[in-house]
Amino acid sequence: MNARVVFMGSPDFALPTLEELHKHTQVVGVVTQPDRPAGRGRMLMPCPVRQLAEKLEIPVFQPLSLRKPDALEQLSAWQPDLIVVAAFGQILPKNVLALPPKGCLNVHASLLPRWRGASPIQAAILAGDERSGVTIMLMEEGLDTGPILAQKTVPIRPGTTGAELSQQLSYLGAATLIEILPSYLSGMLAPLTQADGLATYAPLLKRSDGLLDFTQSALALTRKVHAYSPWPGTYFILNGKQIKVLDAHPHDTFESEVEGRYIVNGLPAVGTSEGLLVLDQLQPEGKRGMSGGAFLNGQPNWL
Repeated sequence: MNARVVFMGSPDFALPTLEELHKHTQVVGVVTQPDRPAGRGRMLMPCPVRQLAEKLEIPVFQPLSLRKPDALEQLSAWQPDLIVVAAFGQILPKNVLALPPKGCLNVHASLLPRWRGASPIQAAILAGDERSGVTIMLMEEGLDTGPILAQKTVPIRPGTTGAELSQQLSYLGAATLIEILPSYLSGMLAPLTQADGLATYAPLLKRSDGLLDFTQSALALTRKVHAYSPWPGTYFILNGKQIKVLDAHPHDTFESEVEGRYIVNGLPAVGTSEGLLVLDQLQPEGKRGMSGGAFLNGQPNWL
């Protein structure tokens, strides 16, 4: 494919799509988020997409906003036939959407119209969905409302984490895009309008969203632990300190409203509105991750 493509993406999820586009098209530029402070030293660090683009010797542009005049100037200078977006992190304004003759395509990590928005992977696990997938869509001004070009489905198995599903969908999305791109560019692939009445939304997550509410059920909390791994993570407060929950499971009990703290098979557990939440892996504030049993050794007053 001789198409001139500008790619927009930032995190690890976007890497397989950039790699495949580099193999099969002419990627003339990459747009990604500005470098962010990271680590204990809070040094500016490039995002994964910038690192890969530089390795592939593709020009990189990191605008604070695509609404600035210099953003459109740079994009126009690259003369793209097509813009491809995968987890970029900014909304594309109307003048950018209208720039490439072949439009803008998005690799979205859900089966649209279910889970439009910023955190579709976490939302699917949190809701207990039995399946997820990827959607290749033609972008328009609405939030993930554009017509669908292709979808591929995968099952969500019990215990699947956000990180695991994200990696799986990142490769599936890249493969699906490359599979349909020739027919799309030739005009042989007709987009399918989304059913707006079936839409659900997955808002942007904040670190505070990871606080576990033990008035929910143990099953719901287990899904949250898995969905929010690694970001934003889950935690509870014990004696004024934050305890991260790295893994957990619901205890096989039908008791309701079992408030308090327990020990189940040598592991700490917390009562919920329905059943016990057993804490398999924890990370106390200022320490490394550890098993629930090791955690109990340092908590003589757990019960």
